[in-house]
Amino acid sequence: MPFTTQTIMNTKITTPSYLAIFDLDETLIAADSASLWNHFLVEKGLAPVSLLTHEHAMMTAYAKGTLDMTSYMTATLEPLKGKKPHIIKQRVDDFIHEVITPAIYPQALDRIEWHQKRGDHILIISATGEHLVKPIAAVLGINNVIAIHLEQKEGIYTGKTTGILSFKEGKVERLKLWLQQQNHSYKGSYGYSDSINDLPLLNFVNKPFAVNPDPMLAMHAQMQEWTIMDWRHANNILR
Repeated sequence: MPFTTQTIMNTKITTPSYLAIFDLDETLIAADSASLWNHFLVEKGLAPVSLLTHEHAMMTAYAKGTLDMTSYMTATLEPLKGKKPHIIKQRVDDFIHEVITPAIYPQALDRIEWHQKRGDHILIISATGEHLVKPIAAVLGINNVIAIHLEQKEGIYTGKTTGILSFKEGKVERLKLWLQQQNHSYKGSYGYSDSINDLPLLNFVNKPFAVNPDPMLAMHAQMQEWTIMDWRHANNILR
């Protein structure tokens, strides 16, 4: 079912606005934050080199739209197992400063500002762990985040996830739950992503945009006559 104001139950607002939904990796930033984080961990001696070999194979599956996200998260969260969140946060802060900030697309900041000036609400939905997505979103000036929840027991990361994984159809499921918790009724929605894995999300929103699209999403966007934005090049609007 596409996004409509009826999606939200029992909500009130006097001045409805639009909701702008952004994917994170390869959309707002010129890289995959989870992959960069894994390399960062290996470089700092916090994870074995074998992690990168395993991750490369799984990211190949991601590009094809065949990734088993549960297996991916289990493998890539192993370095966090047994660690306290505040310790990981210190590492993440260093990672964002050194690696992520330089990778932010200037056009992404322009688009976020465009929505902010219109009075739109902005939400990031990512298939990356919340330990990375939330602080990256904060750097981008975005407060609303849907990401993969990391399980904790007695204040320690277990290396497992919890809840619905915000991946493929899971992004739409998590979005519907998020909408039900909001005190806003939206006029409509914009959606931005680079990946064929986000086709369920882009089909759900009113105004889908293929941003820096992978080949499969680019082909689909052209067939559907969606707007394509390529922030990897100077002339960023292709249609």
